[in-house]
Amino acid sequence: MKATREAETLKEEESRRPAGVADETLADLLDRYTVRGELWRAEEGGRIRCVACGHRCLLPPGRRGICKVRFHRDGELRVPFGYVAGVASDPIEKKPFFHVLPGTDALTFGMLGCDFHCSYCQNWITSQALRDPAAGAPIQPVTPEQLVSAAVRTGARSVISSYNEPLITAEWAVAVFRKARERDLLCGFVSNGNATPEALDYLQPWIRCYKVDLKTFDDRRYRSLGGTLAHVLDTIRAVHARGLWLEVVTLVVPGWNDSTEELRDIARFLVSVSPDIPWHVTAFHPDYQMTGPRATTAADLIRAAEIGAAEGLHFVYAGNLPGRVGPWEDTRCPGCGHTVVARTGYVVERYEVTSEGACPKCGQRIPGIWHKEPVELSVSGWRLPRPVQL
Repeated sequence: MKATREAETLKEEESRRPAGVADETLADLLDRYTVRGELWRAEEGGRIRCVACGHRCLLPPGRRGICKVRFHRDGELRVPFGYVAGVASDPIEKKPFFHVLPGTDALTFGMLGCDFHCSYCQNWITSQALRDPAAGAPIQPVTPEQLVSAAVRTGARSVISSYNEPLITAEWAVAVFRKARERDLLCGFVSNGNATPEALDYLQPWIRCYKVDLKTFDDRRYRSLGGTLAHVLDTIRAVHARGLWLEVVTLVVPGWNDSTEELRDIARFLVSVSPDIPWHVTAFHPDYQMTGPRATTAADLIRAAEIGAAEGLHFVYAGNLPGRVGPWEDTRCPGCGHTVVARTGYVVERYEVTSEGACPKCGQRIPGIWHKEPVELSVSGWRLPRPVQL
């Protein structure tokens, strides 16, 4: 594969760098870890159009997209390839995916950059690396084969692109997913949802699950983060329509997006797409540039979860405050109410979904990607992310 050969060449060049090159900027360094992209098209006047995210940047020669990591050079779009800025084997519940192979680990990897600039970003060190001088994480050259080998070695059942915004590094993710699928590993995306139909078509052959952050139901606030509400809602509809497993997360920020009206609007929208979409309401803590609002309490999350359930969502989860939100960490059958998956934090304490994906009490189907074979779960201690040696 041409992209893999280019990445290997870059890695060899890195090992031969003269001492003076160490002073190059982060952008210069990242530009060397790029290949010709696939999510773009030529436009009039020598410009090109990137279609990886909803911004659809129109780039004259030499210009970067809003994400800062995709750029026009010599008549083609150059895109990130051949490195990671973060990699770990951690619980799939941490993504969070609650209806995807519960109790298993996911090899999670990410790069640098984002097409949003959220003031409360908890991954700002990686996402804002080319916007904020205080951000930036060391990068590690790696091949898709090395990442997949690490997944197999650590016992992960899935490979997930996360940490930064994976849409802007989609070509790299697909290169990894191709190798992961050869080893029968499930692949997924953890994204802000600012997708395009072209990007989803590109990803669909390789992924089975997709998590979207629905940050607010107010377009003005969305624009303050660098996106638009309409694009994210379109992505949620499109992911569901394509048959990918979809879970949605809303970080509940007191005084910002936690009004009863707004939470109800989010829940009603999700029900209009499908009442079976799991909705995770998670706890905010002051971070990065948003230090004014107080931290979200367990009572705040329970209120949000109750709103979602009252509006007709079958699966609502309260996250980030393990053991403090009552039954809102568990999966319950929408037919008879039986708890089919009991959790505390990232620990699955009991798993009773049948191999046919149904409730063992009443036989109702529980939507998701479930285990086909009997599951042995270890409930001793907390499941924490583990560093991965590449």
